[in-house]
Amino acid sequence: MKLNLDGVAIHIATGRTDFDPCLPSLILVHGAANDRDAWRDIMPSLAAANLNIFVPDLPGHGMSGGTALRSIEAIADWLLALIDALKLQQTALAGHSMGSLAALEAAARGGDRISHLALLGAAVPMPVSELLLETAETQADTACKMVATWSHTPTFFLTGGGGHGVWGPGKTLAVMRRNSSTLAGDLANCNNYRNGLTAATTVACPSLLLLGKRDRMTPLRSAQPLQDALQNARRREIADCGHAMMVEKPQEVAEALLSLLT
Repeated sequence: MKLNLDGVAIHIATGRTDFDPCLPSLILVHGAANDRDAWRDIMPSLAAANLNIFVPDLPGHGMSGGTALRSIEAIADWLLALIDALKLQQTALAGHSMGSLAALEAAARGGDRISHLALLGAAVPMPVSELLLETAETQADTACKMVATWSHTPTFFLTGGGGHGVWGPGKTLAVMRRNSSTLAGDLANCNNYRNGLTAATTVACPSLLLLGKRDRMTPLRSAQPLQDALQNARRREIADCGHAMMVEKPQEVAEALLSLLT
């Protein structure tokens, strides 16, 4: 679907052909240099579960117009504006990586409007190495390759994954390449965000930390401060899984999200 938000055309993938106000809603928020297709492999399972699903391309990403937003706080405010534009009284939020920070901040600002919160591949703070920040500024394609490599377990990267002859990491890289102009700014958003733990203390809705046990981008140990700060959170770890969990373990991710919502 297309939605005009503050004069900008926003593209949103959905799990249903029509909106049913009697069903719970879920908004999925993608990470740095990504778009709606980051969630493609889990969409069938979610769409079959009687949910209203909204998967927006953030401004400047995918098929959405405008320019990429330049802070996590700005993305959070944009998400709340999107909820208003969709006329949702209440919705669950799930975000991956950069999207998890934006979802966290939006949940803190949105209060009772957010029914559930799922944070995938999350860490607060979420520092980014100087090498990667510099490479993203000057050699975006090289930086995309670096992130795609680090986002997957070595076994998945070498053996292909993905099924049916598809090289799984190639899907991650392809999505990042078409959004490569946003990478430097998105990584800076993650690196510069400082309000995460404060925001987490104000989030009262049921929350889920979904983590890959072999995540090299946001290692397990870095999630503990966030888990401690959240009031009502449970933690689930996916074995043999890296940062790009929706590509490596889509069924496990879908099951975890559905378990939170039900």
